Amino acid sequence: MSLADLDPVIHAPKRLAAMAVLTGSDTVSFQFLKEHLALADSDLSKQMSALEAAGYVASSKSGRGRGSSTTYRLTRAGRKAYRTHRDALRALLGDD
Repeated sequence: MSLADLDPVIHAPKRLAAMAVLTGSDTVSFQFLKEHLALADSDLSKQMSALEAAGYVASSKSGRGRGSSTTYRLTRAGRKAYRTHRDALRALLGDD
């Protein structure tokens, strides 16, 4: 593992935290992530959009308007990228 294995998309603290939460679940709601990470709607939306654009996260929307909800799940590529990034951090910190 090397510095090149650190993923700049995942490395941002808010995105790294979101990926860690998503790793532990099949799907996670926008509301849960917002509360768990203590982020504003707009900030969480921006972070999740970046992860989705990278192909690491898939979203699903249900309903319309105020009653709508969004859920997220890691893609196969997202799981692999997160695992590689986490392993690179451990190697860099000497925490093998």
